[in-house]
Amino acid sequence: MAGLLEQVREALESSGQSRYAVSKATGIGQSQLAKVMAGKAGLSIEAAELLLDYLGYKVQVKKKRKEM
Repeated sequence: MAGLLEQVREALESSGQSRYAVSKATGIGQSQLAKVMAGKAGLSIEAAELLLDYLGYKVQVKKKRKEM
């Protein structure tokens, strides 16, 4: 299962939107987005939620099942 950051990268990539458009709409800098896409930087939970919300995704937290 892909982690949250990888899912954010995939959502950004598949959106087809430019970093400029995403940056302008979310307030997250283009350079930060470029670093995230290159795997050289992470995102705060707040920034990840902001990006995913903008791209039409919902962040949901679920409790892990107990392993036996």
